[in-house]
Amino acid sequence: MKLLRYGPKGQERPGLLDAGGLVRDISGVVDDLSGAALLPETLRRLGAIAPETLPLVAGVPQRDLRLGPCVGHVGKFVAIGLNYADHAAEAGMPVPAEPIIFNKWTSCINGPDDDVIIPRGARKTDWEVELAVVIGQGGSYIDEADALSHVAGYCVANDVSEREYQIERGGTWDKGKGCDTFGPIGPWLVTPDEVGDTGNLRMWLEVDGHRYQDGSTATMIFRVPHLISYVSRFMSLQPGDVIATGTPPGVGMGQKPPVYLKGGEVMRLGIDGLGVQTQSVVVM
Repeated sequence: MKLLRYGPKGQERPGLLDAGGLVRDISGVVDDLSGAALLPETLRRLGAIAPETLPLVAGVPQRDLRLGPCVGHVGKFVAIGLNYADHAAEAGMPVPAEPIIFNKWTSCINGPDDDVIIPRGARKTDWEVELAVVIGQGGSYIDEADALSHVAGYCVANDVSEREYQIERGGTWDKGKGCDTFGPIGPWLVTPDEVGDTGNLRMWLEVDGHRYQDGSTATMIFRVPHLISYVSRFMSLQPGDVIATGTPPGVGMGQKPPVYLKGGEVMRLGIDGLGVQTQSVVVM
């Protein structure tokens, strides 16, 4: 299934994408795509419903029907740094011995096509296309062999980053990672049965039509099962938590000379089978 949230910002309703690319309303089954709605038993119940029996929503998604973040009421937005060998190389940093964990504040979460806002005084705003994992069944100290049974689905994320705040202003990476609008997720939450192997998904990102990132999850250092297991050692994972799993090379910081967002650009990014995001960049 491809699950989604549609409607005005702050008033999103849950839906699913039918075979014709139109939205069907599922608010009669679940209140929102959050919490218990992402548990395995609820997803099985949704999967058993024939989409054509659900109310049809007017409009074409991402054309004249706005999509919100594909998960609501996210408790934790965890991210993994330097998780692609070729990205670590372009950043001039060693391959980490263990996953690098940082946080994106949940207030940064944005719809897949909503504007990305450059903060006041920012000079080095950058992009990162990422595969995000959404937790279904929660847990702590999850065994790696069992980790994928804890996944509700996958989605595209843009880990927008202000590099000066992240690297040059002291403290942890979090400072440059969680600014408002810096966490577009969606357009859909795709259930694992439709995604298959997450170890070889093509992913890309363009700015104003120029393709900067063109990579694959095949160059991940730590794969999805290991990341879920590892993160769950340090915090309990709960339904609706999001883990962004790192980015391939081609970020602005890695260009020679570096290229950063100034405002007025359009970012377009996607991952095989998970959809496409399009964001206009504006200055606060």
